[in-house]
Amino acid sequence: SGSGSGSARAQPLEPSLLRFLVCPLSKRPLRYEEATNELINEELGIAYPIIDGIPNMVPEAARRTHKKPPAEGSEQP
Repeated sequence: SGSGSGSARAQPLEPSLLRFLVCPLSKRPLRYEEATNELINEELGIAYPIIDGIPNMVPEAARRTHKKPPAEGSEQP
């Protein structure tokens, strides 16, 4: 609800929040990537989007930042 300008998505994260935010999957600290406006978990290779300055920490919303070779837990059919 609430419509903003076309640049609403580019609102950066409040830097002071970063020290309180951890990955919901690994419980590890996250790195803020200014270029993509995302919170990065290097360990798991995922990135959480930041929308209107608010991080979307839902694991389903995260994107993979690098491809891992298929392992025993592969999602391939």
